[in-house]
Amino acid sequence: MSVEGWLVFAGFWVLFVTTPGPNAVNCIQAGMTHGLPRAFLGVAGILTQATLFLTLSAAGLTALIVASPTAFELARLVGAGVLIWLGLRGWRRAARPVVADVGAGGIYLRALVIATVNAKSVAGYLAAFSQFVEPGVPIWAQMQVIFPTALTLTALSYTGYTCVGAWLGRLALGAILHVTVRRVLAACFILYGLALLLAAAPAPG
Repeated sequence: MSVEGWLVFAGFWVLFVTTPGPNAVNCIQAGMTHGLPRAFLGVAGILTQATLFLTLSAAGLTALIVASPTAFELARLVGAGVLIWLGLRGWRRAARPVVADVGAGGIYLRALVIATVNAKSVAGYLAAFSQFVEPGVPIWAQMQVIFPTALTLTALSYTGYTCVGAWLGRLALGAILHVTVRRVLAACFILYGLALLLAAAPAPG
């Protein structure tokens, strides 16, 4: 990958991982609820998903999923259901005292599941590999540049969102405002899920 190509890819990836979505909302929630450094386990879950999707994309599997309308539709519906369920549960629990004794595994797995079922991930990784991978160059040689760039930018972005959540959690928010913030975040999950349900499945190329 040329320097110019790398700069374009890095710019695309910055936009990809900084655009607010379910991962960002979850990082903010984790920071508010669990504080630092425990909430960083959620970032580890996202990085696990990113590593998996980068590897699958290099192997061409994400393109295969999108090429199969049935498989993509099933993945879209499952992802929508998970996000809506998380949003409804968060809304119901918004007025309850914050429970911060969730195990490390729970924080990590929640982030991993949210990142995996997010259709934005499939679309983003497919776009990256269809636009920035040079067909005449061995894919795994290009991955030596793509992997560290993508994972570093992903880590920086979601670490930032987690820190924002921790900062909000430390603020002396009134009880009503605190519940409102938690319900806004829960509503974001519901809206993301509904958007997935309403989105048209891609036509087979």
